[in-house]
Parts: sequence; C-alpha cells; structure tokens
Amino acid sequence: MIKIFYTLCVLVFSINAPIAEDRVTGYIDMYHEIAILEMYRTGVPASITLAQALVESNAGRSDLASNANNHFGIKCKSTWVGDTYYHKDDDLDINGNLIPSCFRAYETDLDSYIDHSNFLRYKSNYQPLFLLDKYDYKSWAYGLKEAGYATDVSYAHKLIAKIEELDLDKYDRYENPNKKLLR
Repeated sequence: MIKIFYTLCVLVFSINAPIAEDRVTGYIDMYHEIAILEMYRTGVPASITLAQALVESNAGRSDLASNANNHFGIKCKSTWVGDTYYHKDDDLDINGNLIPSCFRAYETDLDSYIDHSNFLRYKSNYQPLFLLDKYDYKSWAYGLKEAGYATDVSYAHKLIAKIEELDLDKYDRYENPNKKLLR
C-alpha cells in the first residue's frame, strides 16, 4: 500500500513540476517586456521587478493578483486613493488576531507594474536603492528588505534565489525597447 502511495506521489509531482515550470516561464514571457520598460523609465532593475512579482503573486496565481491585479502585494497605506481589496496578510487587531489588510487594487496588470515602479522610485525609504548599481540585484534585494518592503525575514534570499534560478538578471542588460521605436 505504501509503495502505491509513493508511486502515485512521484507520478503527481512529476506531472505537476513541468506544469508549474511552464506557468512560471509563461508568466515571465508575459511580463518581462513591461519590467524592462519600467527599468528604463524608473531605474528599478527588471530582475528585481520580475522576482518580486513572481514571489508576491505566485506567478500570477495569488488571490491578490487574480482578484485585484496586484502582483506586488502593495498595501494601501495612507496615501492610496484608488480601488482597494481586503485580504488576510500580516495585520493584527488589538487582541493579536489576524485581520484583513487593505491592498491596492488595479484595473489592469500593467497598472500594477507601473505603480510598483513608482512606489519604489518615489517613496523616501526606497531612495537609497537608486544609488546602487542597477546590475547588483543582490544589493537591491537586501535593500528592499532593509527598507521595509516585506516582513518575511528571508525575503531578500527568496528574490535572489528566484533571480538566479530563472536567470532573470539577463533582463537587466536588455536594450531599451523605446530606442527601436525612435529609429
């Protein structure tokens, strides 16, 4: 009986692994051009944008991405005046109970990517990131964590692992697509 169970598990995992890999590859194929454009517009490395989107949205399959087009887990904060979506994350009430957090909601995925770049570019706590070399994704990942982007203590490591596993730093070296339009 145990052998049958393990055989089934191996079969299920071997079937799901390529599907999961295809979803991630498909996600990157769908959004890498936006990440590159945003890199040239704001200075946020495309590798960082893609890694954050993959981690935060589970390659577009998270509740936030599916229901609010929020691929980066950006919360409302006091300055947000757009649409909102409530989802349990890490906010607690006065008794220490998990409560729904207010997240930004977007009309489109593109809006999420643009807001992410603007969020990093124009919030004061992220300004030191823009003094870093745009090809130094490791410093960017650690800098995001230090600046308070995520509460997960291993956030920087997750971003770096995603970048290295998927060779996302190659997008940091892509030519500006706007140059082709101007020729």
